[in-house]
Amino acid sequence: MSLNPPLRDWNGKRVWIVGASSGIGAAVARALLEQGARVALSARSAPELERIAVPHGDAAIALPLDVTDVAAAAAVLERIVAAWGGVDFVLLCAGTHQPVRAWNLDAAVAHRLVDVNINGVFNCLVPVLRQLQQQRKGAVGIVSSVAGYGGLPTALVYGATKAALINLAETLYLDLAPRGIGVFLINPGFVKTPLTDRNTFRMPALISAEEAAQAILAGLGRGEFEIHFPRRFTLWLKLLQLLPYRIYFALVRRGTGL
Repeated sequence: MSLNPPLRDWNGKRVWIVGASSGIGAAVARALLEQGARVALSARSAPELERIAVPHGDAAIALPLDVTDVAAAAAVLERIVAAWGGVDFVLLCAGTHQPVRAWNLDAAVAHRLVDVNINGVFNCLVPVLRQLQQQRKGAVGIVSSVAGYGGLPTALVYGATKAALINLAETLYLDLAPRGIGVFLINPGFVKTPLTDRNTFRMPALISAEEAAQAILAGLGRGEFEIHFPRRFTLWLKLLQLLPYRIYFALVRRGTGL
């Protein structure tokens, strides 16, 4: 039984993607536009947004946004509602990453990652949840990461922000599902993006952003709460969480070489 109303027919649907200028967000935007959705694209890079939007005419709107700006997030949603009368699905996938180990932890880096990855989500969620509850329908998807499942080397701050998003999505589901509003938690493994290009270690089961987008749309179509992929990798990580810490730490060190 699906935990969410399945999202399959995108023709004419009103979608807002935050973090749409590159990587997973851009790939999902292109896939939905090909399926007939109207897509509002937000990120900091206006030229990249325009590059995606222009070929699709009125079906796509480029709305630049810095998610750390509370007022700007609300203003962008107001423009979408004014143009389209509402929103059917919001995908929050803006985020940043920087490898951090315990011996080079820097407060400024930590604050920046938290501001974008956590506070940025809340800045968008506040107006989005207000709008969805007024409509009494719609859905929101939060892109976290399998890095939020458990501690991993180089993810000292990034992993903590993603673990917070997992908890956030779970709690949102408990609140909103009884009100008919869908909540989707999206936990990708390694996806080739400008962010993962910063990693210096081997990334098992690395997939393209286009493959990630197709996995997300398939999960939305099945109404899954947690959409995780590629499963040949993510299922192993889920299994690791069931092991005692002594074994978990040893396997992670062996698997990463770090």
